[in-house]
Amino acid sequence: MNFLIDVHTVLSTPEDLDDWHDDPSLASEQMNMMLHKVADTCANDESSSRFDQLSQAIWEYWYKDRSLSEIDDADLLDWVDQQLSSWDDLDTNDITSDNVRD
Repeated sequence: MNFLIDVHTVLSTPEDLDDWHDDPSLASEQMNMMLHKVADTCANDESSSRFDQLSQAIWEYWYKDRSLSEIDDADLLDWVDQQLSSWDDLDTNDITSDNVRD
């Protein structure tokens, strides 16, 4: 377990997403599910760098996406897995929203 990772510092609230989503509570739940997946995946990392970068990229990509609350949980988790695999294959340690695949 990586004690440098605190997922609670990056979790969303419905108020964070209220301006962009018809159901901000559901959108927040979806966002937080993805962030927890990233935290679980990065739990064995030596630092919090990858978690921090991945969390920021998820926020940048998803917080204004109105379809977030309409996407199935399994599909969102598959998306996270795909991003993790893609970012793990990058030649750089810098993860940005530019590296996000649709």
